[in-house]
Amino acid sequence: MKKTLFALAALGAFSAAAQAQSSVALYGLIDAGVAYVNNSGGNSNWAAASGMVNGSRWGLEGSEDLGNGLKAVFKLENGFNIANGKLGQGGREFGRQAYVGLSSAQFGTLTIGRQYDSVVDYLAPLTLNGSGYGGVMASHPYDNDNTNNSFRINNSVKYSSVNYNGLSFGALYGFSNKAGGFSDNRAYSFGTSYNNGPLSLAAAYLQINRGNGNLAGGALDSSTSSGDAIFLASRQRVFGVGGSYAFGPATVGLVWTHTQLDNVASANFNSTAISGFNGQGVRFDNYEINAKYALTPAVSLAGAYTFTDGKLDATGKKPKWHTVTLQADYHLSKRTDVYLEGTYQKVADNDGTGLNAAINGAGGVSSTDSQVMVGTGIRHRF
Repeated sequence: MKKTLFALAALGAFSAAAQAQSSVALYGLIDAGVAYVNNSGGNSNWAAASGMVNGSRWGLEGSEDLGNGLKAVFKLENGFNIANGKLGQGGREFGRQAYVGLSSAQFGTLTIGRQYDSVVDYLAPLTLNGSGYGGVMASHPYDNDNTNNSFRINNSVKYSSVNYNGLSFGALYGFSNKAGGFSDNRAYSFGTSYNNGPLSLAAAYLQINRGNGNLAGGALDSSTSSGDAIFLASRQRVFGVGGSYAFGPATVGLVWTHTQLDNVASANFNSTAISGFNGQGVRFDNYEINAKYALTPAVSLAGAYTFTDGKLDATGKKPKWHTVTLQADYHLSKRTDVYLEGTYQKVADNDGTGLNAAINGAGGVSSTDSQVMVGTGIRHRF
């Protein structure tokens, strides 16, 4: 009897130890509301909206302690539309993230799968749209620099450093997975950030080589309607720098990004084909100033102005975008908040380009050079 009790006690202790060494967590975010757009394809529209600030998602993440500061880690994250229950990211089961790897307390983390690039990891948090405040509606025109995370990188190997007294860095490489075409439809990026008290700084670079023809199965899908790419271009390069500084309850930030697209065959934004590029090279320079202010621990205000200077290489046209976003947010609890947000976009010098205003999440491109979107919603995290 004593031996049996001892064995059961030992088994229980072993099970408890094993459970302590590994963990799996379910998490998610649901963002739903109602929005008004003054011009979506030529008509005004009231609509139920999903993900006006943050895309709705649920996920599983976990780790296993392997000893000596080493862990196995994984994440599977699904995106969906709360308004109709459909899968996001082109109908993928885990379209937002899917990776597995090893994490060392001394050397950093190495993961493989479908992952965020370095612009998203390091630079985007300093923009209003990437900070969790302005979100989707505050994106730069067509999310040309991917600071709103419109696409992820497939077939990618990613390294993220540990934090060295506020300094961190990382890099990613996305394989083409094409025999005889190693450089076709591949992607690579690298970035760094520094955080010290009220000061935050970051810089990042991203390059995508798409080539021409059918490039399915590579770092990005071959179609702009797949939920991955906005632009179908032979090459896309993005680089930028940014910084922010906190003054008590207020934070002010500045971000500059440059996007160069070569041979833009087509583009798809808000489920609308964008005309005006016609196979030429396109440049975007985005200059953003943003601010956040905590009125109380529960109430915050945020806003941003972005000036985007564009250039179409073949025609020499230089359209310019002015985008203003304002948001008020009230936390009902640590996990639930309600918000009111509005965005105004105006395009100047766009005559003959076919490029009209297009706020991200508006459901359609404006038939004129301006567009207004106002929405109110609720976010819940679990």
